[in-house]
Amino acid sequence: MPLPNTNTRYMFFTGKGGVGKTSLSCATGLALAEAGRQVLIVSTDPASNLDEVLGVTLGQTPTVVPGAPGLSALNIDPEAAAHAYRERMVAPYRGILPAAAIQSMEEQFSGACTVEIAAFDEFSKLLGDLSATADFEHVIFDTAPTGHTLRLLTLPSAWDEFISSSTGGASCLGPLAGLEKQKALYAASVARLSNPAETTVILVSRPEASALREAERTRGELAELGICNQMLAINGLFTVDQSEDGIATAMSQRACAALAGMPPTLAELPGCSIPFLPRGTVGLDALRLMAHPETASPVLLNDMPSTLLPPGLAGLVDEIACAGHGVVMTMGKGGVGKTSVAAAIAVALARRGGKVVLSTTDPAAHVAATLDGAVPGLTVTRIDPRQEVADYTAEVLAKAGKSLDAGGQAMLEEDLRSPCTEEIAVFRAFARTVDEGRDGFVVLDTAPTGHTILLLDAAEAYHREVMRTQGDMPESVRQLLPRLRDPAYTHVLIVTLPEATPVHEAERLQGDLARAGITPYAWVINQSLLASGTTDPLLSQRGGYEVPFIRRVADDLAPRCALIPWLAEAPVGRTSLEQLVR
Repeated sequence: MPLPNTNTRYMFFTGKGGVGKTSLSCATGLALAEAGRQVLIVSTDPASNLDEVLGVTLGQTPTVVPGAPGLSALNIDPEAAAHAYRERMVAPYRGILPAAAIQSMEEQFSGACTVEIAAFDEFSKLLGDLSATADFEHVIFDTAPTGHTLRLLTLPSAWDEFISSSTGGASCLGPLAGLEKQKALYAASVARLSNPAETTVILVSRPEASALREAERTRGELAELGICNQMLAINGLFTVDQSEDGIATAMSQRACAALAGMPPTLAELPGCSIPFLPRGTVGLDALRLMAHPETASPVLLNDMPSTLLPPGLAGLVDEIACAGHGVVMTMGKGGVGKTSVAAAIAVALARRGGKVVLSTTDPAAHVAATLDGAVPGLTVTRIDPRQEVADYTAEVLAKAGKSLDAGGQAMLEEDLRSPCTEEIAVFRAFARTVDEGRDGFVVLDTAPTGHTILLLDAAEAYHREVMRTQGDMPESVRQLLPRLRDPAYTHVLIVTLPEATPVHEAERLQGDLARAGITPYAWVINQSLLASGTTDPLLSQRGGYEVPFIRRVADDLAPRCALIPWLAEAPVGRTSLEQLVR
């Protein structure tokens, strides 16, 4: 059986968005149930599609899955938990602190780290309290906590009176103040996670370099915490020995190259691989195929389904070019192709005679390889996240760390290792280039989320409240956030893939942007097999699976929509990048 083979009671499936965590956890749970076990599947993902995959409406208590005796599932709502924390912590200060301070506090409790810690609080009740899951032999968690969250919760000083408002910009400590009453439960949960006789963590990845890098980062973080019972599951592996179809050949070769180049420490893990399936992984029959791919019916050559496809990127670039200047931000989850899309737009704008700056956090060598040489009118600037975080960390520690004891220092230092800190530090660096959009185009790869924009806006509002008697703010600072919210100056492009999870996550991102007062200019659907022209029977059938997601984006979510086909030639070099804009 290609699914993870483990007998531990607890299983955690983790990995970056869109790699197939939910479908793989459900397929594993279904296989165990059909082997006679009592299984509970728990999702802690705010954008969970567990209901969709299992075909049943779920709540926060176990629900039996119809057609699958022995299998139950539930959805934890970490957003609701985070909201409850936020209100519990902020409510006592309403009417006492200025409105700007309240706004700053509320936004501190609105980020991904808060949601993740709130999710840990919820699933600790299932992991740390044996009586809560006594009816089940296996408990499977879809989406595991990150190493950052676990380190926060294991720091003894997390349970003193240290409050995040003293950190001068750090953003993840606030929710801990509402959790101190459950120290014993958290201790039991963390201990159970690190017990190899009880828990297995399955790192889920696609056979792609970026997904494998994320898996390796997670492996290392968890290993440092003593969570070493890990497995690697490669999902969606497509291989062909020989094919006349260029798309099939290219996909197979890229997968083989990514797997051959994975870090040795990741390759040494016990693992499994699930083949690329011709249909989506929604419904029990599709999940059974993941466990038994050999039972799949032969794939016959069928014509691609007929649907009206969105146009390519060229029209969007033409519209943006007409403005003559401004900022273009590509946004989306990891692995959807933001860097390639940003580079392609930057090259296209430069080709149209514009002065363009491409600002990226990707390693300089990768950007150079992607562009494959100088492009007239295009300047590439690299923001080094490590250096920006180091500078930001030093600044915060200098301001806030002087009055802290050793325990407080440890908490603050851990908080500053969070993903939120990196995002804020990088955003500060991006702010230095936004002003250049007055005289040309600035294309920002890896743009800030709506939460980060609101967090900085709240901090600026509080700063203005405190410093209002000490003179005006610099004009560049005053204009930064209004420019990002000005659709005539800033064009936000949400990049996604024509699959369930990437579309759901992109929809959530659009909601975050709406909270920040930003309306996306357009969505870009990347790597469409439906539009690729492939004649491979397996890939053609999978292309048909994209139709509802393309229609969802084009008809319901996007003010404008562009579609990029899956290309046989990887988007590296000017020639390939220009193909993305055709």
